[in-house]
Amino acid sequence: MKREGHEKRSHISLKRSLYVYLFCLLSIPMYADKEIDALARELDYLINNKHIFNEKKEKAINDLKRLLNITTSPEQQYEINQRLYGEYKSYMPDSAIYYVQKNLQIAESLGKDSLVYRSEMQLSFLYSSIGMYRESENLLEHIEVDLLPKNLRSDYYETYCLFFKHYNGGINYDSFFPFWENEIYRDSLLSTLDTFSYKYKINLATKHIKFGLIEPAKEILLQLLQTKSPDTPEYAMITSLLGFVYRNEGIPELEKKFYILSAIADLKNSIKENASMLQVALLYYKEGDIAKAFRYTQAAMEDAVFCKVQFRTAQSSKYYPIINASYQAIEAKAKSRLLFNITLMSILTVFLILFIIRIKKQMKNISVIKEELSDTNSKLYLLNDKLNKNKDQLLKSNYIKEQYIVQIFDLCSAYIDRMEEYRKTLYKSANNNKLDELLRKLRYTTTLDNETEFYKYFDNIFLGIYPTFVAEFNALLVPMEQIILKTDNQLNTELRIYALLRLGITDNTKIAAFLRCSMSTVYNYRTKMRNRAIVSRDEFENIVMSIGKMHRVN
Repeated sequence: MKREGHEKRSHISLKRSLYVYLFCLLSIPMYADKEIDALARELDYLINNKHIFNEKKEKAINDLKRLLNITTSPEQQYEINQRLYGEYKSYMPDSAIYYVQKNLQIAESLGKDSLVYRSEMQLSFLYSSIGMYRESENLLEHIEVDLLPKNLRSDYYETYCLFFKHYNGGINYDSFFPFWENEIYRDSLLSTLDTFSYKYKINLATKHIKFGLIEPAKEILLQLLQTKSPDTPEYAMITSLLGFVYRNEGIPELEKKFYILSAIADLKNSIKENASMLQVALLYYKEGDIAKAFRYTQAAMEDAVFCKVQFRTAQSSKYYPIINASYQAIEAKAKSRLLFNITLMSILTVFLILFIIRIKKQMKNISVIKEELSDTNSKLYLLNDKLNKNKDQLLKSNYIKEQYIVQIFDLCSAYIDRMEEYRKTLYKSANNNKLDELLRKLRYTTTLDNETEFYKYFDNIFLGIYPTFVAEFNALLVPMEQIILKTDNQLNTELRIYALLRLGITDNTKIAAFLRCSMSTVYNYRTKMRNRAIVSRDEFENIVMSIGKMHRVN
């Protein structure tokens, strides 16, 4: 029984493992498709914005040209021309020819054979790229390889390899002889290169591919891929070869991925002499995505025409008519569908008009409801009007209260006057009778105490009505001149003057009588406050008289 249970558990475990394996296997294409879609979106973005990278390239070229204009030494001119050749060779080869020819003249004038040989080989490469095969081959035939310095022999063999590459691609020449000529020179090139160099490894991988040794080539290319940045021309070359490798292995997802990566790198480096964009177009064409195939073929054709590289133009021209015809056929179908949709929309529009007519009839019924709503709105308007009237009444009530307060303060002030007169009368009477004790009481206590209590009472009432008066008043003064009260809820003379102004008492005579001070004192305080204001002197007191008004309305 135990053995049967163990075998059953093993069988279940094996089934689970198989399911996990199958799930992972089926998930790989899904994740690969997502990655390729993301790369395709990036490629589309770069095609739409390739002018940015072209402008960057043109800026680098213009900077070198400006540097060339201020350089007098022939050796320095040679080096700058060499850098211009590097910028132009995969961008505008015919412009690169101009600077290489200049360098050839400089090298001959300096009598430096090594520089002459280098310029001749560069010129040969450019001639073959734009289809001037006879001129290119003549230059190479006149160079005696035995006379070349060791460091230029690899350049010589590489130029010959590129010559046959351009020649085969330009005239669609597929015979056995040029293929072997190319590989003979590649063998010579490999024999002169450092085995650890990038150039050696990329040429060795290319040789393996030519002879169908896909696995060794892939191993070299994947190692090189880890050493180069995605924004470099070398990365574009490596990924392009990897795309060809995976085509031979029959893995279309990886083929497409690496060709797209190569095309992206070409665009970022403004490399117009490129092959990967056309390969991407052909892959989408095979899949039936004609719109993308047309877009990428057109981009490849534009680059080939721009840089005037003949064999690239020939390659693009071979497929462009086929893809363009398919695209135009799809466009024609789309136009037919559009015409059908327009006809359908016209019919629907007629039905829509009939529907609108019916809606209008129903709107007449709705108008009755609108009238009822209008009546309701009128009632609401009347109610709102009543509320506004009540609000006005409340404001008037507040105003009346303020008037009452003023009257109360006037009465209190008059009372103090009478008390003062009474005190004086008592004082005279007591003085005549020489009542010293009565004189001391009348002279120092009752009236002064009443006056002090009166001002405290006034301060409390006023600040209760306008609690923010002191803060708002200080906000109108220069910061260094603001009033700081010694005691909370107790105003000083200056603030009491403006408190009376806020209550509507603007006459200096009344203010002086209320505060038991001279009119000149009141005038001086008012003038001093206006001078300390941060607002207009003429508007200062008007603003003070509006303090607290907004709070009271709300």
